[in-house]
Amino acid sequence: MSNGVTDFSRLELNLPNCLDNYRYFRSKLKRSTKLLVLVKANAYGHGAVEFALMMQNAGADYLAVALPVEGMELRQSGISLPILVLTAGTDFFEEIIENHLEPGIPNLYTLQALVSTLRERGMKDFPVHIKLDTGMHRLGFMTSEIPALLDYLKDCPEVRVKSVYSHLCVAEDPAMDALTMSQVRMFETNSAMIEQSLGYHPMFHLLNSAGIERFPQYQFDMVRLGVGIYGISALPDVHLKPVASLKVKILQIKELQPGDGAIGYGQHGMIAPGGSRIATIPVGYADGIDRHLGCGRASFSLNGHRVPTIGNICMDMCMVDVTGVDCKVGDTITIFGEDPTVTEIAGVLGTIPYEIMTSVPRRIERVVVRR
Repeated sequence: MSNGVTDFSRLELNLPNCLDNYRYFRSKLKRSTKLLVLVKANAYGHGAVEFALMMQNAGADYLAVALPVEGMELRQSGISLPILVLTAGTDFFEEIIENHLEPGIPNLYTLQALVSTLRERGMKDFPVHIKLDTGMHRLGFMTSEIPALLDYLKDCPEVRVKSVYSHLCVAEDPAMDALTMSQVRMFETNSAMIEQSLGYHPMFHLLNSAGIERFPQYQFDMVRLGVGIYGISALPDVHLKPVASLKVKILQIKELQPGDGAIGYGQHGMIAPGGSRIATIPVGYADGIDRHLGCGRASFSLNGHRVPTIGNICMDMCMVDVTGVDCKVGDTITIFGEDPTVTEIAGVLGTIPYEIMTSVPRRIERVVVRR
């Protein structure tokens, strides 16, 4: 469905590439190990509903989102897989219950608030996931807090612990493997303590994408696949396939001479002495094209050539120098995908690929490409 700009811009989701990446990570796991795919933040900018459907059809066992509203969107779109809400908070328990979402529990206060809601409804055995802090110090029960958690759970039929999990903070960095191993050991000790007190075995999960690649021996019952499924590997010799390609069409081409002045806001785009051919495209900083990519600091792909930005990035548009390139209005320019890669764009900005991918707003249509 057109949203007003999709005749000119789209984020293509390459289904074959996505499935290749899925199979790569699945090959690292035992057949019994469950695979959870992260689709938070609009599936890292790829389109939550579209990507969740692909993962459901591919055979994923679980999905995870950051916020309850993200899980509600998936349910309303017909996604039936179990959905873990990593940041459940305390204000949306009614919605979580109604939409059959499964909250992550990082502290006793959150658990008590949820149990209060469940008691009002007369509910039992509601699935929850206990988050442990093993060293990242963001969310989760620290070791000293576990006895109070276990004491509370002993008389708490309203919930059933579906899983116990933690998060690795430096799994991609070989120089920090000592810290990663300390997290593994702490997780093993604390999750075993919880299991013994519960009297049954909840799922254990610790590994993120980098962990699956570098520490598959600690896959436990389930792993959480995030940025890896979208095409980013933690290993230098592994080249996963990009799933998303941001593509736009040329709106207008101008033939400019030196006497015509300069280009764009602030007049920072200088025309070459022999004249310049300038193409305007319909994406700007409101579409995730960071202003720091302007003035020639980045170049995009057009008909087999790289074309640099020229002048400042505007809110909804930017200009590229297509001098000497055979092109016309309506031709497609690739902002990122196979060439340039999202990693290259991130490098120009001194950031990580996550930030580039999640910056593409919802007004850019997501289109699944099946070939």
